[in-house]
Amino acid sequence: MTKDGGTLPPSFVRFWTGDAVSAFGTYITLLAIQTIVVLTLDGDATAVGWVNAARWAPYLVLGLLVGALVDRVRRRPVLVVTDLAQALLLITIPVAWARDALSMPLVLIVVACSGAISLVNGAASMSFIPRLVPRAQLQRAHARIDGADAVAQNAGPALGGLLVTLIGAPFVVLIDAATYVFSAVMIASIRIDEPAREGDAERTHLWHEIVEGVRWIYRGSSLRTLALATHVWFAANAVVVTVVAPYALLVLDLSAFQLGLSVSAAGAGSVVGALTSTACGRRLGTGGAVIAAHSVTTVGVAVMALAGLGTSGWAALGVLAVGQAMHGFAIGLSNSHEMAYRQSVTPDRLQGRTNTTMRSLNRAVIVVVAPLSGLLADALGMRFALWLAVAVFLVPVLMLAASPFRHARLDS
Repeated sequence: MTKDGGTLPPSFVRFWTGDAVSAFGTYITLLAIQTIVVLTLDGDATAVGWVNAARWAPYLVLGLLVGALVDRVRRRPVLVVTDLAQALLLITIPVAWARDALSMPLVLIVVACSGAISLVNGAASMSFIPRLVPRAQLQRAHARIDGADAVAQNAGPALGGLLVTLIGAPFVVLIDAATYVFSAVMIASIRIDEPAREGDAERTHLWHEIVEGVRWIYRGSSLRTLALATHVWFAANAVVVTVVAPYALLVLDLSAFQLGLSVSAAGAGSVVGALTSTACGRRLGTGGAVIAAHSVTTVGVAVMALAGLGTSGWAALGVLAVGQAMHGFAIGLSNSHEMAYRQSVTPDRLQGRTNTTMRSLNRAVIVVVAPLSGLLADALGMRFALWLAVAVFLVPVLMLAASPFRHARLDS
């Protein structure tokens, strides 16, 4: 077994490489899809909200079931198949555009199907990582994943904005399809002893397994406060994600390329947050690092809401980028600690259900909040919606600071 300070196992490095390349393509596509909705299909903030809701709707419908099913099967084959399925699905966007058949309903269908595949892939992925690295290295492994994701978030949108300008948003999606194929190849090359799951005779009813996973989080473990605070955080973040693209394009009058630059600032912040997360955890503890990160998020979104007040053009972009960078830094700092804490206190047989239950309820929050925040932004203003998000972001800070989680450490 590798020690805490040692090199991460080669099997994890292969997994991480495929995940990093795929993340790069995903951030390009996220910007491309939002650009398609706003500029190609003449959508508004409400339309972007519906797209975000469609992306996460499968978690609301299938999330708990998928978590229980993933706990019954080997995870590696699931990862390979879902990566290839994503690649095939994404190809439909440029094909539809070339045939003059691209429409808002089609985009919603593709996004929803992609979300369903991501649900299965994410459940298998988060349950697979503890098989690749020892528990003592979970935070470092997640920090490595977050760091690569942050680099992708930094470079992907800027390059995506440039590519959208050069070749058009529909064809930019093809790049993401290629990255999923690469990820499938890398995961297929991993050689790991992943034992078969228990036979049918030893299994309880599927519904009982689902209930067991929910009870583990909200009644029988130390995860309850963290889970509830995370749900509130996702509600606030759903407002930001829904509003930021139309806010930048329509209120601040930025170009798609400038929007990409602002999102890249969040990626740059995430890189710094991920790189400093381990050191912050040693100094502040797991709970302290997460609370500090959520506090930075609150301030960062407030800065975003100030963009365009007394400034315009590149100056407004600068203010928006600072807020995005702070928000990204906070995510890069907190995520590895939250994931490592969750996985370190959860038995292997409950990993799939624990990860997917929390992710599903988080995404269910997005499904509800995203379209409502779009309607609110269109009715009362996008800047108002951002200030509302600031107020909601304060709630998880107070929840965690007032709970025993503030003393949590991975070594305790």
